[in-house]
This record gives sequence, structure tokens and C-alpha cells, in this order.
Amino acid sequence: MKKHLLVFIMISLFMSAWTLSAAASEKPDYEKYGRIATSVVKEDFPGQDVVEYQYTGRQKISATDVTDSFTFQVNENGKPITLIVKVTHSLDNRKTLSLTVEEKRG
Repeated sequence: MKKHLLVFIMISLFMSAWTLSAAASEKPDYEKYGRIATSVVKEDFPGQDVVEYQYTGRQKISATDVTDSFTFQVNENGKPITLIVKVTHSLDNRKTLSLTVEEKRG
């Protein structure tokens, strides 16, 4: 009986460790949209330094659509600009529905 219990505990430990490592290796699903947002910023501000980039969250729009928001800090000719890029997309088909860029100078 003790051997069976010990085997069960060992298997449970291995399974939980495997599950944790698999979860840690998965990329966040917003990563694709972050790359799209970064491309748009680099296209709009060619040759300018992107100083900071941050994923600022997800807002649920409907049962299938969400908006992922990203904030960028760009130096344009030495002046800081904050850009907020919002990518609205469907979770069902993973296609971009719309993309907006809001610029805040300051």
C-alpha cells in the first residue's frame, strides 16, 4: 500500500512540474499584436528611437472580440512622444479588425 501511495505521489509531482514548465514556455497571445503595433510605430517614426514599450492590457469588446493596448515612448528629434496603439481583433479567427494610434506629446 505504501509503495502505491509513493508511486502516486511521484507521478503527481512529475505531472505538476511538466504542466508548470509547459505553461511557462507558452507565449502570451497578445505577442503577435504587439509585433504589429511595433511595426506601425516604426513605420510612422522611421529612424526614431523607441525608448519604451509596454503592454497595457486587454479590454473585452464582445464575446469574440477584444482590444489589446500598447504604450510606446518615442523620441522624435529629442522630444518625447507617448503613443497608445490599440489593436482590436477576433479571438476566433486571430485576424486584425482595426488598429488605432493615439499620439500624446509632452
